Amino acid sequence: MELAELVARRPFPAAGLLLGLTRRCPLSCAHCSTGSGLFTRQEPDGRQLERFVGSFTEENRPDVVMLTGGEPLLLPALAERLSTLARNAGSRTALLSGMFFARGGALPGSRGGASRGRRRRAIPPAILRAIRSVDHFSASLDVHHEREVPRADVFRALHLVREEGVAVSLHLTGTGGSDPYLADLTRAVDKEFGGRVPCLVNEVRPFGRAASWARAARTGPDPAAASPCPMAAWPVVAFDGRVVACCNQDTVDRRPVPPHLDLGHIAEDDWETVRGRALESPVLRMLRTVGPTHLAARYGSGPRPGSYCDGCRALGDDEAVAAGAQAVAGGAAGALLDMTAAMRGSREGAQGIVRRHGCAAYAPLVVAGGPDLPETDGRDLR
Repeated sequence: MELAELVARRPFPAAGLLLGLTRRCPLSCAHCSTGSGLFTRQEPDGRQLERFVGSFTEENRPDVVMLTGGEPLLLPALAERLSTLARNAGSRTALLSGMFFARGGALPGSRGGASRGRRRRAIPPAILRAIRSVDHFSASLDVHHEREVPRADVFRALHLVREEGVAVSLHLTGTGGSDPYLADLTRAVDKEFGGRVPCLVNEVRPFGRAASWARAARTGPDPAAASPCPMAAWPVVAFDGRVVACCNQDTVDRRPVPPHLDLGHIAEDDWETVRGRALESPVLRMLRTVGPTHLAARYGSGPRPGSYCDGCRALGDDEAVAAGAQAVAGGAAGALLDMTAAMRGSREGAQGIVRRHGCAAYAPLVVAGGPDLPETDGRDLR
């Protein structure tokens, strides 16, 4: 499964599921949005995760399951079991890693007495089994990750993963299209892999450790205009097992979860139940169709102060919004409206999705072998 296939499914409701295996991570990246750390022990119960994924059937399962964290490869056996369960039901799986296991040049896990060259080619067996179990492997890399794991080590490990026959990609972040670091890094990736490794490029957001220094999110939409939110399409299993209808990290971490974004808990609910709630909620249908700002302006008390996502969270307290959404998006008509919005959102493919929600200047890189990007000396590429 290539990166562009995964991203192209993003607008479709319940086509994907994100599983946060743990908030623990051995890295201390300055921009981390999860609040993770080496001694963080917040994570869903592994047995409950397996039961939940084990409830998938061939007729009722997500197309894509994304294993993430924290660092999911700190629990390689669990990652392997979850991927195997999901794939047995017909889902495809992907895993996102911060590449802690690659740092130091000589990858850990080699046998004693081996030559230096052989030590440099080793990936710990348990981690390698987890990687082999997925359909797609993504590595995070940016200026903050590089202070923890140099790009040369990441590149070396990715070559090994590609030799295993697993599709790979890079998830990159920077300050925007004019970021000279991103220009340098993307050129280095192209030179190293000859355009065969796609990249998903995003901009650092003011969440987690970056809350005090990252720039604010883009200017919010005009309340009179519809601004659909495909981020409310894929359910997310959070650190405590609660299932949230949004992947915004600030929303995933906050408690209590606003009622309109709460899809249940893996200790009590199976995939069919969660999927039904995600697909049938009139408020979620309207979020995916017109977005929270337009929804509040038309049916509620008007736009709320704060960001686009702050306005969405506030909708849970607005009964008028729930009533208005029910009138428009309840029943079969609402389901058709929802699917029409998803089709419209995917019409431009993976590149169009990245232009709207990632770093637009680098959207072509989401497709392996995509068009060359212009050279830059740090000026805005857009």
